[in-house]
Amino acid sequence: MNYAYRPEDLKVQHDGFKWSAAGVGVIPAWIADMDLPTAPEVVEALRRRAAGDLGYPAWLTDPAIGPLGEAFAERMARRYGWTADPSLVRSFNDLNQALQVLLQVATKPGDGVAVHTPAYPPFLTTLDVMDRPLHPIRLEPDGDSWRFEVPDLSDCRVLLLVNPHNPTGRVFTRAELTELAEHAERYDLLVIADEIHADLTYAPHEHIPFATILPERTVTITSATKAFNLGGIRCSVAHLGHQGVRKALEAQPPFVYGSANLFGVEATVAAWRHGDAWLDRTVALLGRHRRTIAERLPATFEYRIPEATYLAWFQVGRAGMAEVIEREAKVLLMDGAAFGPGGERHVRLNFATTEPILAEILTRLSHVG
Repeated sequence: MNYAYRPEDLKVQHDGFKWSAAGVGVIPAWIADMDLPTAPEVVEALRRRAAGDLGYPAWLTDPAIGPLGEAFAERMARRYGWTADPSLVRSFNDLNQALQVLLQVATKPGDGVAVHTPAYPPFLTTLDVMDRPLHPIRLEPDGDSWRFEVPDLSDCRVLLLVNPHNPTGRVFTRAELTELAEHAERYDLLVIADEIHADLTYAPHEHIPFATILPERTVTITSATKAFNLGGIRCSVAHLGHQGVRKALEAQPPFVYGSANLFGVEATVAAWRHGDAWLDRTVALLGRHRRTIAERLPATFEYRIPEATYLAWFQVGRAGMAEVIEREAKVLLMDGAAFGPGGERHVRLNFATTEPILAEILTRLSHVG
């Protein structure tokens, strides 16, 4: 992989939201985009499609989006031992849209949603705007990792499970997932399992699809966009294991929530079927990065090495430190307060960048007072 070495080089190469939001001289390490080159297999698939037929695709009227559902099922079987039914796959623009659609058709205002917190901010915004009250399952520090205790969920309709977890990087164990499944059965919950970070799990940790434990209650939502850095592609999938959700969606007008984009399907299928060599190299790089952070981070930052993702979650002593870090160190991070209960006095750093850029970020952070 041919990586740029200087922040100014990356700012020229990357004109998206991540870098454009950073001020002069500021290194952005906030939103979850990589600074790394796109997998060549994806680039080639998009070039081939652009030079070929841009008319209506052969899978236009296929609810499972033809090759997208098939590629998803193949990947789940190959990597996770899950025999997913491709006919139960539906496409969405991204996971936020998928979540909003699922809540719209399967719940009503006032229905509670249990979420492990701190939590991905757009999901919290969705719950607030849609009037689906948040019932936090608090993640608490536990040695080098995190633990949680499930509260009373009798007032909930949905368990929104983010595994691997964003922002802590926690990978839930089979025992923990089994306990959550027992709660879902006890309280008659729909489980929406966001597994978008699954391909970014570091050995010896193992991602276990929740649908392999409780298939009839689970809708799995995921995408190639996080592991393969394709956020702008706007393509995600939902596997509808829950029969009631399937029927609710089938009762909607066929195009009310949009349909899959031709280039999004091409990029996703290419990534899932042909991009694993690129992914292996990238995960190896990210694995080194997460340990470099542990070695070089100032002692004033409390950090647990993530078991998955390319996101580092720090406790920084007091609220408002993201603003201080941006001003004093010229590094743009995400303020933990945006992640809801448990996020106060934290910041999140995206370490999916080049080795020299990460080194510069850590050098700058070492000077924060």
